[in-house]
Amino acid sequence: MAGCSEGEAAVPLLEEQEQPTAVYFDGCPGCIIDREKAESTGIPYWRFFHIWIINLVVCLPISSIFPFIYFMIRDLHVAKRVEDIGFYAGFVGASLMLGRALTSTFWGMVADRIGRKPVIVFGIFTTLVFNTLFGLSVHYWMALATRFLLGSLNGLLGTLRAYAVEVSRPEHHAIGLSLISTSWAIGLILGPSIGGYLAQPTEKYPKLFPANSLFGRFPYFLPCLCITVFCLGILLSCVCLQETLHTHKLEKEQDQATKTINGYLAGAEENVEQHITLTMNKNLFKNWPLMSSIVLFCIAGFDDMTYMELFPLWAESDRSYGGLNLLSEDVGQVFAITGGSILLYQTFIFPHIVKILGPVTTSRVVAFSSMVLLFTYPSMTHLSGFWLSIVLNVASALKANFVVTIITCSLILQNNSVTQYQRATENGLATTLLSFSKTLAPVGGGIVFSWVQKRQHAFFFPGFGRQRVPTGQANFVH
Repeated sequence: MAGCSEGEAAVPLLEEQEQPTAVYFDGCPGCIIDREKAESTGIPYWRFFHIWIINLVVCLPISSIFPFIYFMIRDLHVAKRVEDIGFYAGFVGASLMLGRALTSTFWGMVADRIGRKPVIVFGIFTTLVFNTLFGLSVHYWMALATRFLLGSLNGLLGTLRAYAVEVSRPEHHAIGLSLISTSWAIGLILGPSIGGYLAQPTEKYPKLFPANSLFGRFPYFLPCLCITVFCLGILLSCVCLQETLHTHKLEKEQDQATKTINGYLAGAEENVEQHITLTMNKNLFKNWPLMSSIVLFCIAGFDDMTYMELFPLWAESDRSYGGLNLLSEDVGQVFAITGGSILLYQTFIFPHIVKILGPVTTSRVVAFSSMVLLFTYPSMTHLSGFWLSIVLNVASALKANFVVTIITCSLILQNNSVTQYQRATENGLATTLLSFSKTLAPVGGGIVFSWVQKRQHAFFFPGFGRQRVPTGQANFVH
């Protein structure tokens, strides 16, 4: 094996010792973390909690705008007609995902070169800045630009996944990665609640926020400000964040020695390096099980993003346009209940379903169920009051949990389709393709939604030539 003397000397030790001795380098942050993991076999609760809370920085700016984006586009006066609001709202939602899709691979390379902590800190800082500017947007182009920069300058998502693996022992990797998914459920509760209850505060809480105050001029600044304060606290907490990237010059040689040792321990005492090289060079695009699961992953992500973007637009639209005429706080309440159901479902129900049916069968069943469920939404315009509240919350919770099930099953299939030497590359590829699909979702959904609202009185599809329910407030039950 080519390498320096220390790297080559590590291999013969196998013939003299039953277990390899780990080598740690002074001053290397990665070695410090590895030594701590070797000395402590318990779950790193504090580190996992820190990762979980940092991931909320990614979730909250995305989910918080869902309840008020309809009213924000309306107040920016960019849409000439009410029917065009969905069209312009779609581009606002897509701009963040487009920025993330274009730069996610770049931020992964930066994290591999200079470390995880600088990328995490920079991502939190840019979220703080551009989320604040988004709340102060007085022009449509400003809203688009700030959302795009919020996505393109934020490399938190992929970096946090790598960090969760590197700060924990192998037997705790599943817990660390699942916490990142679970934080999205919490973000789905907190984000829409913040956006729904705090947007337009001068109208909802006139005694606390006078019309001539800062929040009267910028009616959507308060929810963004709350998230900014949260980001500031998380940014300060990153002083305690430990780096995990190895910085010593012998990293390559040490990794090769470790792989060779693992090969010996597994019984593959010959051609270990050749096996690793062939595995790492295998073309991922020719791995059909992997690519099919990534396709499923992207379709589910497209469906999820489209639904999250269009649901508030539909729910807040006037009933004359086939909507429910709900308020932003009503939509925030629905999302909060939905997020709570995801948290309970992922923790107590989903593991048992997958254990019984398997990821493939589970995906097929919930995909079909999700399509059937969507056909029930138009009939909700006939409901009001208590029954509208019950039916809408149940339908939203089922829809969200169906999508979460498909996404989680596809992640299981993806990671089972490759060896450990390709998992990081595979996850990066999946994240990039998912971001592109989520970029197209709000744009395509917004265009279709706008087209549908213009055809409410068409003879055939979608309005069937008649108006379903008279204009009026839905009297949603709180």
